[in-house]
Amino acid sequence: PFILLPPLMEWMRVAITHAEHRRSLTVDSDDVRQTARLLLPGLDCEPRQLKTEDCFSSFRRLDAKAATAKFQQDLGFRMLSCGRTDLVNQAIELLGLDGVDTMDNQGMTPLMCACAAGDEAMVQMLIDASANLDLSLPSNIQRYPSMHPDSRRWTALTFAVLHGHIPVVQLLLDAGANVEGGLINSGEDNCAETPLQLASAAGNYELVSLLLSRGADPLLSALDTNGMTSVLHENMNCFSHAAAHGHRNVLRKLLTPPQVPKTDVLSLEEILAEGVESDTSSTAGISEGQVKLCKARMKALQEAMYYSAEHGYLDVTMELRNLGVPWKLHVWIESLRTSYHQCSYPVMHYLLREFTAIKEEDYNEELIHEGIPLMFDILRVSKNDTLNQQLASIFAHCYGNGPIPTIPELKRMLPPRLDPHFLNNKEMSDLTFLVEGQPFYAHRVLLITASNRFKVLLTNKTSPENQPCKYIEISEIKYHIFQLLSAASLFELESLQRHCEIICTQIMNLENAVIIYCYAKIHNATELLSYTESYFLKNMSALLNQDSYKQLIYGRNSKLQGLDPLQSLDMALANRMRSLYITSRV
Repeated sequence: PFILLPPLMEWMRVAITHAEHRRSLTVDSDDVRQTARLLLPGLDCEPRQLKTEDCFSSFRRLDAKAATAKFQQDLGFRMLSCGRTDLVNQAIELLGLDGVDTMDNQGMTPLMCACAAGDEAMVQMLIDASANLDLSLPSNIQRYPSMHPDSRRWTALTFAVLHGHIPVVQLLLDAGANVEGGLINSGEDNCAETPLQLASAAGNYELVSLLLSRGADPLLSALDTNGMTSVLHENMNCFSHAAAHGHRNVLRKLLTPPQVPKTDVLSLEEILAEGVESDTSSTAGISEGQVKLCKARMKALQEAMYYSAEHGYLDVTMELRNLGVPWKLHVWIESLRTSYHQCSYPVMHYLLREFTAIKEEDYNEELIHEGIPLMFDILRVSKNDTLNQQLASIFAHCYGNGPIPTIPELKRMLPPRLDPHFLNNKEMSDLTFLVEGQPFYAHRVLLITASNRFKVLLTNKTSPENQPCKYIEISEIKYHIFQLLSAASLFELESLQRHCEIICTQIMNLENAVIIYCYAKIHNATELLSYTESYFLKNMSALLNQDSYKQLIYGRNSKLQGLDPLQSLDMALANRMRSLYITSRV
């Protein structure tokens, strides 16, 4: 980004940011290398390794005795980090009173550093030197300023799993390390991830298999121990970690029932804790269809299903559904959205068939604002008749079994009118319309009070002598239709239009529904439009077999005329569902 070399202040800013990120008191040489990697084009370096920090400048604030102890401790860590197993005993003597379990500024013990580096020989030597296998990183950041808060309560096993060192994990477990890591101290401030959670998130199948074989519990999480939530992963369980990253094979392994020896007998308390549908009764594999799940595992799988849908892993979501995990509305919508974006029509077919599995009491604003528009978008571009029929069935189902609301008559208090005997009367009229060359006699005052349109028409028509024009020619309406003006004078024009709309609803069928819709759209007959849209929603399955209806929603002419019936249907269905499922619950 710089034309010339970056200024010194930029170097300092980026380097200090790196140091602050790792909670260090000083900027070291690796911070400078990482800064150069960002600021200088074409320059690269390896990622920062987990090792003892160079904090010599911080020793200046210590007295001579404390500084000497710090230098000796630092030397001991360096002797151990070099990989020389023959120096272990001498290094331990330099570490101080805690010996092999001494922690550096990052809260790391020599065993943790060796596990992170994957040094099997050093790990074995430290185990032989009686290192505490289950010692975890402390939560006191003030005492260990370089420790990252999100790594609190991690153990040596956690670091070995995090870096994927399977032989080291094997060594620790064989030596008696707790397979659940830092969660064993449930009485303390503990929000650490278990080793199995980290292995599941990384998708390391071998590590997951190893930890499960040693008794790791996939349902165990930080929240189970003390009610605290992990900062990094929102207390996701092992199933959720695997599902969120799309590790389908790991998820299958987690679902594999543990091999319980025949000699093991469950206590009554354990049986009751499993619930009515005990997990121990499930002997079938994941590929054999639905398995019986305990309540705790079902809840964990529902959470996993949510994360797989959020991250777009349809295969994982479908597999969990095949296990019998019930749909949540949000999960169903996100799965349908992903399948639509991926053009996965078989999955879309399956999901649309599964819509009825969602309970009506679960219908909410998300379905109205997200789900229904998504399905109309699919219908807009779909050329698959089977898929369109499924969508039509869903729309009819969402509309409900109730009848279409009828159009009420428009009741208005009519002002005093002339007797009908005077209408179209040549002797008594003061205005003549010429329609198809035939005269139609009327009264100017009567028409001006009938509607605003007549008022504008009659006041704008004047003769050259600025006198009201007595003859007005009407060219766009036929004569037999123009006779409706006599009825309009009795019913008012709005009432007549409403009455015609009601008649149209009574004669509406599959053949004329599209024609009525178009005329209602042209003449802005809002009540008739609303009724017709409701008729479309309830009968869309049958209407999709009509060429006129398909031409209306897919045809180019509809777009040119400014008609977008699918958008109108979307709004109509949203209003119907809101009144049927949302407002009625309040």
